[in-house]
Amino acid sequence: MIKILKLNSISPLADEVFTGYEIYENCDNPDGIIVRSAHMHDYAINDNLLAVARAGAGTNNIPSAVYAEKGIVVFNTPGANANAVKELVICELFLGGRKITEAVDWVKTLKGEGENVSKLVEKGKGKFAGCEIAGKTLGIIGLGAIGVAVANSAAALKMNVIGFDPFLSTPNAVALTSDVKLVSSRDDVYRKSDFITLHVPLTAETKCMINKKSIAKMKDGAVIINNSRGELAATDDVIEALENGKLSRYITDFPDDKLIGTKNAVCLPHLGASTPEAEDYCAVMAANQLADYIENGNIKNSVNYPAVSMPRSCAARLCVHHKNIKEMLTKILTEISSQSINVSNMQDASKGEYAYLICDLDEAPAPETIEKIRAIDGVIRVRQI
Repeated sequence: MIKILKLNSISPLADEVFTGYEIYENCDNPDGIIVRSAHMHDYAINDNLLAVARAGAGTNNIPSAVYAEKGIVVFNTPGANANAVKELVICELFLGGRKITEAVDWVKTLKGEGENVSKLVEKGKGKFAGCEIAGKTLGIIGLGAIGVAVANSAAALKMNVIGFDPFLSTPNAVALTSDVKLVSSRDDVYRKSDFITLHVPLTAETKCMINKKSIAKMKDGAVIINNSRGELAATDDVIEALENGKLSRYITDFPDDKLIGTKNAVCLPHLGASTPEAEDYCAVMAANQLADYIENGNIKNSVNYPAVSMPRSCAARLCVHHKNIKEMLTKILTEISSQSINVSNMQDASKGEYAYLICDLDEAPAPETIEKIRAIDGVIRVRQI
């Protein structure tokens, strides 16, 4: 029986996908793991583990490179929480343009003023005047599922939307409304935008991309929204810009101790995907990808292996994780053909230094053939389904 370990509280809708599986909240030797935020860098890997599915987009809590070396596929769920995050960003655009949070806090101080409240409100509201977002320029760095959703919604709100993404996919480009204009660099976004929103992963290249140098290129009074990762911004540089007025607002879903309480810093407690709808979508998507891989060997939305999937055309399917090196495919197919087994269909693709092969065979290979394939230098894992 296939064992699935849930390392976090996961929507019960995921359980419906795992029909016929054993589902555990504590298990020493799972075949698959579904996780949200649990830290897995110190997790003890068992030999049975085939894959980990993250019910969300970011996988910083999972040692994906280490798992790739062991033939363990790491999935994520890009786009499943896109609407939830998009709606929060739209809310934050209004928070950036209008001094809503300060106004709410100030009104609370009027408690007990009785009939004077209305007069005090009229007298004091001028302190909280802000701007409308219509007609302002929104710059979006990162046009994945969330960035595209934000772009289209902001354009519908009559903002001038520009976007930058050197890795913009064809489907996402097609999904963008024609009102969104693409620019050629981050610097273009910095120089032209009244509001800037970040939708990129945390990498060595994006870490602290918001810093003293990049902030200096921005318009005076710019608003930055960061719902991706706190480390995308250099906190000390952001605070300095808020204090000297270069930035009018910094809104983040990833607060840190220095930012909390800083004037004009609006800190939220990682609310981006915190809706029941988003949690359901992410859980079901993660579960479906995990089950499809376990049952059919198909890989979709993996962060450490290439996307390789095809319909089953034969009773026997061979799946091989291997290094992306020369003549690997030839060596594997030679072992299969030496047993006079016909390959009905196959797909092989690479992602960086790793690759993955699916072969549908007219008959199941003998155990000794599987062992010979495992023995090929550069083969990481072999699985017959």
